Amino acid sequence: MDRKTIIVVVVCFVLMFFGSTVINKLYPPKPLPPEQANVVTTPTTNRPAQLSTAPPVAPRAPAATLPKPTAPYSGEEQTLVVTNADARYLFTSQGGGLKTIELVHYEESVAGHSKKSTEPKDLAMLNTPHAAPVLTVFGDGSVQDETQFALSRTTNGVRAEKTLTNGLRLVKDFRIGSNYLVHATMRFENTASQPLILSAQEWVVGTATPMGPDDKGDVEGVLWYNGAKTEEKVRSWFENKGFLFWGGVPYPEFRAGQSNVVWAAAHNQFFALVAMPATPALQLVSRPIDLPRPHEGQTSFTNNPAPKGFQTALVYPEVTLPAGQSLEREINFYAGPKEYRTLSRIAAQFNNNVDLIMGFGGFFGFFSKVLLLAMNWLHHTLLIPYGWAIIVITVIMKVVFWPITRAQTRTSRRMSALQPEMKALQAKYKDEPLKMQKKMSEFWKEHKINPMSGCLPMLLQMPIFFGFFFMIRTAIELRGVSFLWVKDLAKPDTLAIIPGLNFIPFISTPEGLPINLLPIFMGITMLWQARLTPASPGMDPAQAKMMKYLPAIFILFLYNYSAGLALYWTVQNLLSVMQTKLTKIDAPAGRATPGQTATILTPASKKKK
Repeated sequence: MDRKTIIVVVVCFVLMFFGSTVINKLYPPKPLPPEQANVVTTPTTNRPAQLSTAPPVAPRAPAATLPKPTAPYSGEEQTLVVTNADARYLFTSQGGGLKTIELVHYEESVAGHSKKSTEPKDLAMLNTPHAAPVLTVFGDGSVQDETQFALSRTTNGVRAEKTLTNGLRLVKDFRIGSNYLVHATMRFENTASQPLILSAQEWVVGTATPMGPDDKGDVEGVLWYNGAKTEEKVRSWFENKGFLFWGGVPYPEFRAGQSNVVWAAAHNQFFALVAMPATPALQLVSRPIDLPRPHEGQTSFTNNPAPKGFQTALVYPEVTLPAGQSLEREINFYAGPKEYRTLSRIAAQFNNNVDLIMGFGGFFGFFSKVLLLAMNWLHHTLLIPYGWAIIVITVIMKVVFWPITRAQTRTSRRMSALQPEMKALQAKYKDEPLKMQKKMSEFWKEHKINPMSGCLPMLLQMPIFFGFFFMIRTAIELRGVSFLWVKDLAKPDTLAIIPGLNFIPFISTPEGLPINLLPIFMGITMLWQARLTPASPGMDPAQAKMMKYLPAIFILFLYNYSAGLALYWTVQNLLSVMQTKLTKIDAPAGRATPGQTATILTPASKKKK
């Protein structure tokens, strides 16, 4: 690998980790232009209604900041609970929406390095009660007031309804389905004798929150899909702390879309609240909200940043509703785990690619899907524990790539042995670059060497690595799964924390310096493998030495990532070391032995001999 290749690889990894931060600083998002669409539908035909009976109203863009979801409600709160095999749904009269969803198959917190509690485990809860209920509608007085909704049970769900003083009647019907789905219908009915101008509205999708006191919420945020691609903003984007010498000011909100919001999700690492409107919404908006700290007994890390939630809503434009007509919209909500099998079924049902919530998009997404399906097959069919399933997949991948890496190792050793002849050629033709390049090509061809073969195994295995990276990051199957001393393969395998050492970049946490054993093993095996790998011909000693210790950078970047990823890479490194030691080659002919001076054998000299 030459100097240019090294620089390209290093730059690629730097861009992978910091590219989005730099781009957002240099080119901040531009505000969207005003939207030019109003749609009114009748409840019978669900087609655009004629507006001839109403005076024309110029469409206006949604307000920059609509009322916050903190306005008090008059009267006493009424709640209704609907439970099925997957979840417990709590509906509230305050906002007439879905207050919380408790997932009966998942606990809020799983095994970790915090103190164990003998108390019963809390269930995983989506949409904290400290935030606005799902499908709460915010706007001005034309669509919102402080009165509460009347709740009633229906055949398979709940209805919430109320009438405002201007004559607008709001009806929300929620129907509980399977696969963590809730089907919602929202209807605005104009019971007045004159047209009503309904302001721009925000329809709450839900709020992404941490799962338990140990969850720092690094991957909480908003994700949306426009029919062609997804866009995601997580906590670090909202905090906007800057990069190197750039300072940052926190963003108060994220707003996107131009009548193309196919679905929007408020999500954390393993769970998501997703709104899938029957017709794309105008925009979406997401804002950070403050959450209370965990109550006493749960505060195992008092230095953690204050918990944050990220409340997401669909935005609809101002519209004029003629007297006696209705505006109706349907939204399907998914409130459950990021489980690929379930999400892929829903994506097929609605034809909306909602399984992209897993983060399996792009080129590497294909490998993430294959690896996840293979891991689940090994676990469910062959009853192999998940930790060992990762090892089995790593071994299989190594066997598949064995011929290629063996050929690369042999080529590297032959090139190292031929280095004296190559240096002699370079010295002889140093003043004739084109001729030197020609002679070197002839030399490589004569000895059947491909100088680029050293990069081939790395390029072929890169998709596997990134496939593992994205798969393990969101695979809920690994949440809380133990392996040897690792208590949770989805988290770092922290054995202890050294308090006070919270100033080391990339490694330290607010509590101090964590002792993560698997990343340390990963780094040691990477250094071992680097020392066994022959240096590329023509590389100067200082550059070769730098390459030997380049793996230390990966320890910094991946130290606090999931133990499952560190397990994969550690096993991969050990197998590579074993393969390097097992790969033997015969010494090529015409080679200078140690202590001898290399002689370039030309065709004429060969004939003399």
